Formats: sequence, C-alpha cells, structure tokens
Amino acid sequence: MMRPTANTGKAATVAGPIRVFAQRLTYILLMITAVSLLVLGKADLVLMERVRTIGVDQAAPFLSYFSQPIASINRGIDRLRALGDLAAENELLRAENARLKQWQAVSRRLDQENTRLRNLMNAKRDPLVLPITARVISDSGGPFVKTLIINAGRRDGVRKGQAVLGEDGLIGRVAQVGERAARILLLTDLNSRVPVLLENSRQRAILTGDNTDRPKIEFLPANAQVSPGDRVVTSGDGGLLPPGRPIGVVSSVTEGGVRLQTYADWDRIEFVSVLRYDLPRLTRPDQNPGDIGESGLGQQ
Repeated sequence: MMRPTANTGKAATVAGPIRVFAQRLTYILLMITAVSLLVLGKADLVLMERVRTIGVDQAAPFLSYFSQPIASINRGIDRLRALGDLAAENELLRAENARLKQWQAVSRRLDQENTRLRNLMNAKRDPLVLPITARVISDSGGPFVKTLIINAGRRDGVRKGQAVLGEDGLIGRVAQVGERAARILLLTDLNSRVPVLLENSRQRAILTGDNTDRPKIEFLPANAQVSPGDRVVTSGDGGLLPPGRPIGVVSSVTEGGVRLQTYADWDRIEFVSVLRYDLPRLTRPDQNPGDIGESGLGQQ
C-alpha cells in the first residue's frame, strides 16, 4: 500500500481553492449571460426574435427525433385501450349471442309445437266430433306392448274407446282412462282391431296389429282389388270411431297378406288429439259426460 507523500499533499492543497474558484466563476458567468439576455430582450426585440427562431430551427430536428418514439408510445397506448374496449365489447356480444341462440332454440321449438298443434286442429272437421288436444308424457309397457300415456283424462272428457289422432292420421284408441291421464292403445299393438276402408276399391276390412310397425289388413273379400299405395281410412263401422279418418297406405300385397304403412311416425309423436265422438240421441249425457250428449252438438 502506497503512503501519501509531501508532494501529493501540496497538490491537493492547491487544487481545492482552484475548484472553488472555477465553480464561482461559472456561476457568475451564467448570471451575467442571463442578465445580458434580459437586457438584450428589452433593448432589441428583433434580435431576440431571430435568436429564438435560430434556436428553434436548430432544436427542431432533435425535437422531431425524440417526439417520434413518444408518438409511437401514445399510439400503442391508444391501441391497447382500444383492444381492451374491444375485448369487453366482444364479451358482451358473446353473451348476447348466447342469449339469442337460446331464444332461437325456444322459438324453433315453439314453432314446431305450433305446427303440430295446427296440424291437429286442421284435421277433418265433423260437427259430431269435439277434439281434446293432449301431450304424450310416457311410452309405457305393462300389459300392453304398444301404448302411450297422455296428460288428459276423465276430467277433460276422455273416455275409453275414443279415437286418437296424431299429426297425420289415426294412431290408436283410448284403452284405459284415469282422472288426469289415459293410456292409448296404438294401431300396431297385438290387441288392436280397427275397422277400415280401402278408398279406391271401397272394400271393408279389419286392421290388425301384430307388434310391428306395419300392421296387417285382414278379412278382405277373396276378389278384393288391392294395390300398394292404396289409401286406407277408418270405416266407422260399429259407431265407435268416426269414418274417413286417414290411417296410411298399403305397403305390400303378398301371399302372406296385406300390410299397411301408417302415416304416423311412431318415434316422433308428441301431441295427440282425442276425438270425443258420439252418435246424436243414442248416448245419454249421464252415461257419457263430456261427449256430444253433454255439449248439445247435433241437437235441434
């Protein structure tokens, strides 16, 4: 380690006063310059204006150079703010779009239900028929193989044996009735027997269910003229079902028998129409309340 010598101490002693003098001199010069500029500004306005103009011209390139990054930063900040606003707006639009999709789904479902109900209401009008519209609430098994349960019963005027229509035609008849619900025996059930009429040949027969989607047409005359595509409707024989209700078309004619393709789509039945059918003056109101006898239709 080096020790300070006498020469070093003398240099430090001399440098200290010189530094103090230089600082004071600089301060005095700055003051003189400031006062001179003030005096010149008061004495010669044209000269000071030129000096300021020259200063601005000299500083302009530097100001322009340094202002570009600042402007870029400002633009970036504005873009970030815009992106934040867009993100918030996008979230609002997504939420609104989700709500609109929900309403669209509800609207479509209501439109489909409305179409089905209109189809049921547009069934063939008959002054002796009062329809009861009901919803299918279950596809039930039990003692029957092909049955449906609807949310209408005795209190709504549903009675055993009444015809039940879907959107496109007859699907079965009422087999059991409760106070608030009823069981529908479908045309395809093994226990179903319905008198029918072939429209083209006017031949009468019995539609017999066999637990398949295409029930049989039996008890046709030996000389009956039957062809695939012939339309089949209810005959009304026995007075239990109204005549002329569409059921389906003949799908095949073979040695094994005649098969029917029903109009009903068994997998898409949601609404049905129960027909309160009665022959006027043949049913007492107290025996069959809710039907034609009670309503007064057909009476003079």
